[in-house]
Amino acid sequence: MKRTRILLIAVMLISSLLLSACDLATHKNIQPRKTSIDVFNVKAIQNKRGIHQEWKTDTSQRTIPLNELTVLLRRNAIRPLNNPQYISNQKAKNVLFGGQPVIAVEIAGQWFGFPLNILSYHEIVNDSIGNNYFTVAYCPLCNTAHIFNRKLKFKGKDYLLKFGTTGMLRKSNLVMWDEQTETWWQHLTAKGIVGTLAGAKLEVLPAKIISLNNFWQFYPEGKTLWPATNSREQKQYGINPYVKYDSLGIKQPFLFFGTVDPRLPAMTYVIGVENGGSRKAYPLSTLKTLKVINDNIGNENIVLFYDADMISNLDTREIKNGKHIGSGTVFNASVNGLKLTFVAAQQGFKDKETGSIWNFAGKCVDGQLKGKSLKPELYSLDFAFAYLAFYPQAEVYKP
Repeated sequence: MKRTRILLIAVMLISSLLLSACDLATHKNIQPRKTSIDVFNVKAIQNKRGIHQEWKTDTSQRTIPLNELTVLLRRNAIRPLNNPQYISNQKAKNVLFGGQPVIAVEIAGQWFGFPLNILSYHEIVNDSIGNNYFTVAYCPLCNTAHIFNRKLKFKGKDYLLKFGTTGMLRKSNLVMWDEQTETWWQHLTAKGIVGTLAGAKLEVLPAKIISLNNFWQFYPEGKTLWPATNSREQKQYGINPYVKYDSLGIKQPFLFFGTVDPRLPAMTYVIGVENGGSRKAYPLSTLKTLKVINDNIGNENIVLFYDADMISNLDTREIKNGKHIGSGTVFNASVNGLKLTFVAAQQGFKDKETGSIWNFAGKCVDGQLKGKSLKPELYSLDFAFAYLAFYPQAEVYKP
């Protein structure tokens, strides 16, 4: 009887162990995927410096091969500016030099200017004006400046995002990340490329890339970004760490491993415009020669105006001494259904149809259409190598 009882206990113990093993195997099978990664261990990502970055990003959701990413720094090593300060344009004239490039945007009826030399130092600015949430981002390696709506609707869900720098580049272009989902975003295309929001696209707000002098002239009641609180930081804002980077003699841009599109020298400044799925790259040098370009793209007639005032942000060490490259603005060329054709005039630009005079900001200042404004088009001012790498199907404008 005793032997039978011992045998029974042994059978029960073995059965229990087998059941536990089965439960453990089942438990392992239903475990969620790893919730965090270290890019150092993701072999596909280029990480020759051995940088460690911990992420909660779901790398299984992506629209690009991971081997196109290069790690250079820890995330937010280039610290975004989350509490920006602004000063009146009148005060800005006392601390900033007017020829420098600025990306200007209208938010809630007021104009704000973001000097690119300050953006070079921070790369990303997160802010809100009333119920308008936006991010200003600049990639000096590609000269790409955009302003994004931080509100996003994707797959039926609403998001309010806040951005930072990943410390990674793709095709030499800034890769951003958002704090809410830790998705990685391509700056030049405004698209989520790795993570929960891969495939999403941020709304890009219409903005002008012009000289600070132009900003002060056309938007005198505007405000200029000036967050510096100490003299050391103020001094750094005036220094360009990429001396002579926009030289046409550069054949292979920094950390760009692809083939440079042969249609234009790598460091040519191009104005990129898109409409109806069609894209065109307008060399700034061509616009400089012509002063005005009348063209059509997609189903729209557009016009590009040139102004000579803006200097390079990427030429001399002291940015204020940089060469003049000029800038362009882009508008829909129709007003109240009337298609206009423009020519350069002594005091700005003149339309052939009414003889009215227009300024560089797209406003009619004299003539039959005085007081009217041209509708601004979305555009970017990028280096040719970057724009054509991300949009190889884009047509290069030729007169």
